[in-house]
Amino acid sequence: MDLLSAAILGIVEGISEFLPISSTGHLILTAQLMRLEQSNFLKSFEIAIQLGAILAVVALYGKRLAMNFKTLKLVIAAFIPTAVIGFIFYKMIKNVFFNNNHIILWSLLLGGIFLIIFELLHREKKEALDEIPSMSYPQAFMIGIFQSIAVIPGVSRAAATIIGGLILGLRRKTIVEFSFLLAVPTMGAAVALDLIKSAGAFKPGDFLSLSLGFLVSFVVALLSIKFLLGFIKNHNFIPFGIYRIILALLFLFIFKV
Repeated sequence: MDLLSAAILGIVEGISEFLPISSTGHLILTAQLMRLEQSNFLKSFEIAIQLGAILAVVALYGKRLAMNFKTLKLVIAAFIPTAVIGFIFYKMIKNVFFNNNHIILWSLLLGGIFLIIFELLHREKKEALDEIPSMSYPQAFMIGIFQSIAVIPGVSRAAATIIGGLILGLRRKTIVEFSFLLAVPTMGAAVALDLIKSAGAFKPGDFLSLSLGFLVSFVVALLSIKFLLGFIKNHNFIPFGIYRIILALLFLFIFKV
């Protein structure tokens, strides 16, 4: 992979990781548009590049996570379902789901439709929780179950987590921030597992591409997080649902899936 391709994928990852549009789906589709070889390294790159986005969350929220032990325990409780499912189905996720445009595009399409319907029906209650430490451990665990659905490319980890939190009675800003924090162990574990299994097969030049992808995704993710926090003050996620539908239909036409 050349450095320009690594930078482009870094931009895509940084923009899409924390928005409810599926970063993995966007990375896979972007790589196909650029006609990059569908190698094992590319699949690993699409997982490992998330490290940049993780570091963006740590830079913005690391102090809060470290200073509040209850928040840390809630994040761990929410991480457990995804950790178990991701570990068990690692090979299927990487070798089957990542190669299937049907799964990615239909997940984007149906996820967009669901997102719109949910937002039209959802009404935030006055008693909705407005602080992360106010959550219960069962609520956190259930949010983790929602997140685990996102092992399917195209579903969107952010969308699954945020919708789950809204259903369970959290305010929008609260669950969005919890989604950011939950990304740290979730993506960190995914990156670590993949690098342990795949890094031995990397060529020397591959690490340079990875490093550039990390750096670009880190900078762009910082901006993306700040954008989303500002966006949710006055908007719901219907525009993202519409975007997902348009994107899926466009690629369904391009790929004739």
